[in-house]
Amino acid sequence: MGIRKKTNKNPPVLSHEFVIQNHADIVSCVAMVFLLGLMFEVTSKFAVLFITVQYNVTISTNEAPEETAVNYFHHGIKDLATIFFYMLVAIIMHAIIQEYVLDKINRKKHFSKTKHSKFNESGQLSAFYLFSFGWGTSILLSENFLSNPVNLWEGYPHALMPFQMKFYFICQLGYWLHALPELYFQKTKKEDIPRQLVYVFLYLVHIAGAYILNLNRLGLVLLVLHYFIELLFHVSRLVYFSNENRQMGFTIWAVLFVLGRLLTLSLSVLTVGFGLSTAENQGFDLAAGNFNVLFVRITVLAAICLTQAFMMWKFINFQLRRWREHAQAQTLKKKQVPAKSKSKKDKANGVNGVNSHGADSPRARKEKSS
Repeated sequence: MGIRKKTNKNPPVLSHEFVIQNHADIVSCVAMVFLLGLMFEVTSKFAVLFITVQYNVTISTNEAPEETAVNYFHHGIKDLATIFFYMLVAIIMHAIIQEYVLDKINRKKHFSKTKHSKFNESGQLSAFYLFSFGWGTSILLSENFLSNPVNLWEGYPHALMPFQMKFYFICQLGYWLHALPELYFQKTKKEDIPRQLVYVFLYLVHIAGAYILNLNRLGLVLLVLHYFIELLFHVSRLVYFSNENRQMGFTIWAVLFVLGRLLTLSLSVLTVGFGLSTAENQGFDLAAGNFNVLFVRITVLAAICLTQAFMMWKFINFQLRRWREHAQAQTLKKKQVPAKSKSKKDKANGVNGVNSHGADSPRARKEKSS
């Protein structure tokens, strides 16, 4: 998986196996084409669309003794080119982590096929969630969004974003888009494809929705909260694969998962249901990026509530399956204990029988002498 090792038998050029084995090299060459485009004046204007963040707006502020210029960004159709480029970067990073970290651990641990695929999934997502959680937290702290919940809806529409926030959303969309071609590159099993498509679709819809509807502040807070909980789950699963007796992380994750769903619903209802409904800037204005109308608010809340309900349903099924497996394991252990004790008694009776009637017993020696 990832950057695959070359075998002695080289597959035909441009065949499926050739593309899968060398997909990281192919994608790296495509990304290099855009980077090389920056070196030439003729192609630099085209390459900039893919590499740099677009729609820069400079605003002058008089808060300091001297007038300072602050750069902000808004979204637009050109962002699709930037998202495409960073999707390529995500594919390359995915292959690097797979080849130089996960594959080396897999060769040492000798996991089964099932554990092998789950370990790779948790390893990749742990790295992404850790990076996204740390980056998102730094943005929240630098922009003071956590100091007062009113900041989540005050001043809507939040059409202008600082560079870090816009780049964060660009990278998030690029990462989750890269998960689609990875299903082909990693030879994902057919039975696993629907599950992965569902959660990739949910991520893309919610992140893109928050980005386009200018609910980026609420979206950033909910993403950081969600990524922290998911990071704990996948780290716990990695620890579990190394030692199956270490399951404390799953218990902590289960508690935080339920609390995270409640907090997500609370913040969403507070921001969209109460904050935006009482805001002064009501109405629909596509040019200004204002979507503060009843239909949009109801649609956003419905999407969030349905997603949280779906996640809770999956969580309950997961916990029930774990409890059933644990109960079956305990039952097997109880059955094995009496069987072992019974076998020990049979062996002891066999030894006593040999001593009482065997060739070396006193009765046998007496019969031989007579």
